Amino acid sequence: MNQPLFRGSATALITSFENGRVDLSALRRLVEMQIEGGTAALVSCGTTGEPATMTADEREMVIRETVKAVNGRIPVICGTGSNNTAAVIENERRYRDLGCAAQLVVTPYYNKTTQEGLYAHFMHIAENTELPIILYNVPGRTNLDLSAKTIARLCECEKFIALKESSYDLPGIMEKMRAADGRLAFYSGNDDMVYVSLALGFEGVISVLSNVKPNVMSELVDSYFKGDHARSRELQLDSLPLIRALFSEVSPIPCKYAMAKLGLCQNELRLPLIPASESTCALMDAAL
Repeated sequence: MNQPLFRGSATALITSFENGRVDLSALRRLVEMQIEGGTAALVSCGTTGEPATMTADEREMVIRETVKAVNGRIPVICGTGSNNTAAVIENERRYRDLGCAAQLVVTPYYNKTTQEGLYAHFMHIAENTELPIILYNVPGRTNLDLSAKTIARLCECEKFIALKESSYDLPGIMEKMRAADGRLAFYSGNDDMVYVSLALGFEGVISVLSNVKPNVMSELVDSYFKGDHARSRELQLDSLPLIRALFSEVSPIPCKYAMAKLGLCQNELRLPLIPASESTCALMDAAL
């Protein structure tokens, strides 16, 4: 396997809104907080960033401004995923010259497809885009699981460099690692499974928790790689109440509440997402 794009904790960055518009000043503050907290890479306009309710111009602006704020200090990965293959290609063409290191492409949702359709979808993207591809498998959101056999076929193309894996099927994940045979870097997409994933040989995590506590997730991963497994395990267990609160409603609803409470951004989302319920707020208050 080639050198992974990053090793450590990456953040699936939220998009801050204020009065219906993207809050670029908050974005710049968040980027600095992430880098100071030890974050190894940033995902801009991934699913946590609410790209589905942003215009094409807004998404391009957010990615451009994220790259500009990072200023080459860590890799920036742009989210290009869609259930429309042509839209993924168009997104990448808009973003390819902005300075991103790779693109994150989620498996299609709603219309879904077969495993053969998944292979055709991702290969068509690989053949018509320039940025390296991080595959994103999140069955809980898409009701579609990228199989080990499909991964083995995709790995024959060097354009695919990594997999963000967000399932909880440990035997299935091990089958995927076996199928990849070292040709993909694996990153956890589950904040409550990071320690276990690192033990399997993952290179790190693409995290929601690190929006709120980047230093905690960075230390969790870095401690493991430094051989201090006890500290890594301790941080994983201690962070579980906060992780449970962060996913007590659809992400990033609880995350934005937590960040607003900490004074990091406004608690503003775009419909159909709405602010957290009272019970979620109480759960988050206790976890924080």
